This record gives sequence, C-alpha cells and structure tokens, in this order.
Amino acid sequence: MEFQLSCPIPKSEYDKILLAHGGGGTLTHQLITKIFLDQFGNEYLNQLHDGAVFEINGTKFAFTTDSYVVNPVFFSGGNIGELAVNGTINDLVCCGAKPLFISTGFIIEEGFEIEDLWKIVLSMKDAADKANVLIVTGDTKVVEKGKGDKIFINTSGIGIVYEGLNISPKNVKVGDVIILNGKIAEHGIAIMSEREGLEFETKIQSDTAALNGLVEEILKVSKNISVMRDPTRGGLASALNEIASSAKVKIEIYEERIPISDEVMGACEILGLDPLYIANEGKILIFASEQDAAKILSVMRNHPLGKESTIIGKVIDKGEGLVTMKTLIGSTRIVDMISGEQLPRIC
Repeated sequence: MEFQLSCPIPKSEYDKILLAHGGGGTLTHQLITKIFLDQFGNEYLNQLHDGAVFEINGTKFAFTTDSYVVNPVFFSGGNIGELAVNGTINDLVCCGAKPLFISTGFIIEEGFEIEDLWKIVLSMKDAADKANVLIVTGDTKVVEKGKGDKIFINTSGIGIVYEGLNISPKNVKVGDVIILNGKIAEHGIAIMSEREGLEFETKIQSDTAALNGLVEEILKVSKNISVMRDPTRGGLASALNEIASSAKVKIEIYEERIPISDEVMGACEILGLDPLYIANEGKILIFASEQDAAKILSVMRNHPLGKESTIIGKVIDKGEGLVTMKTLIGSTRIVDMISGEQLPRIC
C-alpha cells in the first residue's frame, strides 16, 4: 500500500489546529475534505451526511457518532448529557432513520464532582427514555487533573431508515421549499450568556431537544423530502451552504421569515454576533416538495417542537452552490460559510 507522505494542507496556510477548525465553517470543511476524506473516503463517508446510511439484508440502517465538549457543562435549559443524547438522535433523524440504540463514552477529569456526574447520567436517561431509545454500551476513561476539562462525552447511534425514504443532500432539486421549525440561535446564546454573565428580562434557554417525534409526524403526511439537516455548529448559514454545495444549487432565504427572539437578537447585538452562524440543538431544516409544504407545516405546527414552523426559503436554481438572502430592506446579500469561530465549545 502506498501512502501520501505530504499533508494536503500546506504549512503556508495552517501548521497547527485552531479552534476555528472545530467551528463548523470553512476551516472545518477544509479539515474534513483535505485530511479525513482524503484518506478515509468511501461510498458511505463521501455522502457527507449526518451519518452513514447502508443496507444489510434488505434493511437500511443509519449510523452516526459525535463528541460533546460544551463549556459550561451545565447551562440554562440543559447539560452536556442530554445534549449528547439529543444530538445523536437528531443526526439519525436527519438521515431519515428511526433512532434505536446509543453508545456513550465518558472522558472525565480527575476531581470532577460525582454528584455532577450523577446529574448528567440522570439527564441522559431521561432524554433517552423520552425519545424511546436505549443506551446499550459505553466506556469510561479518567485523565489526570489538568489534562482534561471536567468531562467530555462521545455518543454513537444506530437506527433503521424509514421505508420509502431517501434522504440525501444530492436529492435537493429546484423548487424545493425550506422549512424551519422555530427560533434560531437559542442554544449558542444560552451558552454564551452564561459565560459572559449576561442577564435579560427573559432568560435565554438552550433549545436542546430530540426531534424524532416531530419527524415521525411529518412522515405520516409526506415522504417527498429531499434532505433534512439540524443546523448545529456553524448555525443556519453553514448548514444551508453545506447543502447548497453538495446539491450544486442556489438557495434563497428571506430575512423577514427567519424566526429570532428579541432576547437573542439583543444578545447578538451586544456580543457582536450574527445569529445565522450560531448553533442550534433543537432545530431542523426540511427541504421538501412545494406541493406538500402546506400539510407538512400543518403537522409541524401541531407538535410542541414545531409550533413556530415556517417556510424560510426556496431552492431557486442549479449552480455551484450559493446561498443568498433577501434582506428586510429589499436588497440581496450572499450568506457565505463562516471562516472562523464565533463561539467555541458550544456543543
């Protein structure tokens, strides 16, 4: 076997990993394509989906994995434990699968309070029970004090893809509408508000939630869905750019239709952040046939996690992958993938 000895990212660009390489933007994409895909690429990984979809004896499975390093470990609306369970469930959901089993691995720093670990474990069990999934295997490692940061959690999940459903960014077509299930940027701002000690009239809480129940209701009325994506790291803008790039289409979104709470918008103005690039943990983008949009919206708005669902945009043309936004003043601007890191360690 021959090995490529020279790194495909030249030292003239970056010779060390930066926080921005984990931010879900341009540098993350570069790391994935030039390092990981360069060596690990195969028919499953190359889909660049939220997980791998494969078939065994006529049954389609989805498999995904994720690691959680959020700081602080406990935040308004949740903690690292339920975030890990919900996040893995949502990645399976976005592959078009019914989540069944989860594994969990803990890397714990010496000195971490056992009482806090107990709270995290309880929240993981509660999240798994609510989503009707089982935590079936795991691992625990302890590192010396100062060699970690409290606790990191890795979760993997497996599920069965719903019959008649073929979810892939490459299925996106001109005319598809883009549906979002509610207000954006709440998770990232909840984390940042606690770090910075910001207080608002209404406390901003993370939107962490498992989306499998919502998607099950959607699939009862339509399977004319091209792709689903949870806009976590890098936020709404990065998720849309990833899809546009994979599908080679032009996407247009409408600023007036993107739901953002006054508290989140105020926090973004104080911190100098763009809500389009801030992580969410309970939101989903659905690219669906325009003819089915009304009935999809109807069932979404009747679900607790979809009451504020709305159409935020549309696939308007074929192309090399571009996202634009009609602004409130009627102009059009390009919504690019962020290059750096707005909020490190938010998931």
